[in-house]
Amino acid sequence: MERYHYGQLRFWEMFPGLLVWGTFVFALVFSFVQPIWVIIFIIVFDLLWLYRVIYFNIFIILAWIKYHRAIRVNWQEKLAVIPESNEIVHLIFLPTYKESFDIIATTLESLQKNSFPNDRMIIALGGEQGDQEQFDSITKQVQEKYGNVFKKIIFTLHPKGLSDEIPGKGSNLNWMGHRVEEVLQKEFPMLRDEQIVVSAFDVDTIAHAQYFSYLTYLYCTVPNPTHCSYQPVALFSNNIWTASAPVRVGAFGTTFWLFGELARAERLWTFSSHSMPWKMLRDVRFWQKDIVSEDSRIFMQAFLHYHGDYRVTPMFLPVSMDAVTGATYRESLIALYRQMRRWAWGVEHLPYLIDGFKRDKTIPRMKKFQYIFNHIEGMFTWATAPIIMFMLGWLPLWVAKGNTNAITQAAPFTLEQIMQLAMIGMFLSASMSLTLLPRRPEHVRPYTWLVMLLQWGLLPITFILFGSFPAIDAQTRLMLGKYLGFEVTKKQRIKE
Repeated sequence: MERYHYGQLRFWEMFPGLLVWGTFVFALVFSFVQPIWVIIFIIVFDLLWLYRVIYFNIFIILAWIKYHRAIRVNWQEKLAVIPESNEIVHLIFLPTYKESFDIIATTLESLQKNSFPNDRMIIALGGEQGDQEQFDSITKQVQEKYGNVFKKIIFTLHPKGLSDEIPGKGSNLNWMGHRVEEVLQKEFPMLRDEQIVVSAFDVDTIAHAQYFSYLTYLYCTVPNPTHCSYQPVALFSNNIWTASAPVRVGAFGTTFWLFGELARAERLWTFSSHSMPWKMLRDVRFWQKDIVSEDSRIFMQAFLHYHGDYRVTPMFLPVSMDAVTGATYRESLIALYRQMRRWAWGVEHLPYLIDGFKRDKTIPRMKKFQYIFNHIEGMFTWATAPIIMFMLGWLPLWVAKGNTNAITQAAPFTLEQIMQLAMIGMFLSASMSLTLLPRRPEHVRPYTWLVMLLQWGLLPITFILFGSFPAIDAQTRLMLGKYLGFEVTKKQRIKE
C-alpha cells in the first residue's frame, strides 16, 4: 500500500494530529503561564459550542420531521405514475466475514419482504478466503432457500494476500465489483448501466420495507441521478435493547449526527450502508482496496472523477444495523472504542482530498475550501471539544483561583451556565431516541424503557471515552505513520 512518507501529502497526514496536540499543549502550558488567556479561550470556545449545539439540534429536528413523514408515504404506489421506474434493477452488495447464516438469512428475508419486486433485485454475497469453509456452507444454504426468490444471486470469494490491499470491507467490495461486472456482462448484456442502482450494505443491514421503492423514486426524479449517491438514516438498533448503555448512547449519537448532516445536503458524504449508481462505480473502477473508510471514500472518488459534479441526496428512510457487542460488558466497550476509532480513521481522506484538488483545476476554489475546511474542522472538534469542555476547561480556573480579576471571578458561573444550556441537546436526544426504538423484545423487562432515558446521563463520559479518545488515537496514528487496518465489527444477537 502506497503511503506518503515525505513531502506535502505526508504533511497533510500529520496536520490533523499536530493541530489536536498543539491545542492541548497550548491549553496546558498557558493554563500555568497565562491562565487568563486560556480562560478567555475556553469561554469563547464553549460559547461557539453552545451556538453549534443549538443550530445542530435545529437541523436534527428538521431531519426527524422529514424522517417521520417519509415513513408514512407509500413509495411503491408513487412509482405507478413513473413508467421508467419499471426498468430499474437493484444490485445489493453484501460483503461478509465470519457472520453466521442466521444473520445473513435475516438480511435476505428483509430484502425478500421489501415492497420492491424481487425479480428486479440482484444479490451479491461476497465472502473471504480466510473464512472459506463457513462461507461455502452459507452459499449452499442461501442458494437452497433464496435461489429462486431474486433475479440473481451472485457469490464471490475474495482471495487473501493480494498485493496493494488492506484486508477488509473495501478490498472485498472491490473484488466483488469486478466479479459482478463480469457476470452482468455475460448474463444480462441488455441491461444498461443507467438502469442499475447499487446498495452497498453491511451484511446485518435491515432495510426499511419501502427502502428500494423510495430509492427508485429518487433515482427517477432527481436531476442527473447517475451523479448522485443516496444516503439513508443509519440506525444501529437491531440489538439495541440488549446492548450496553454506553453502546446505546454511542449508537444513537451516531444517528443524530447523521440526522444533522442529512438536513444539510451540501455537507453530506456517504456513510455506512448507502446506495449509488452502478455507472459511477464502473467509471471510478469500484471501491479503493487499500483504505479503511471505503464508505465515505467512494463518494470522494466520484466527486473527483466528475470534477466536483457529484453530490449526495438524503434519504429519510432508515436502514438498521447491529450495535457493537461482546461476550462481556468489557468486550462490548472495547468493541465500541474500536468501531469509533475506525470511523475516526476517516481522517485519512484529508491527503487524498488535498492531492485530488491540487490536480483538478476545474473544481471551484470555494467548493474545495468548503470540503477541506469542513473535514478538518469536523475531525478537530471530534477530538478536542469534549476534553476542552469537561476537563481542560477547568484547569486554568484552578490555577487562577486566587486571582481577583473580574474575568476569573465570573468565569465559573459563565461556564456553568453555558454547560447547562448545552444540556438541552442531551434532553432532546433522550426524548427523540425513544421514538427511534424498535419494538421491545418480550425477554427484555419493561423497566428498560426507564434505563433508555437515564442512560443519557452517561453522555459526558461517553463523549470523552468513545468520542475524543478514539479520534485522538486515530489522528495520532496517522500523524506518526502507524496506519490502521480494518477491524471487523462483531455481530452477536441474543435470541428471544
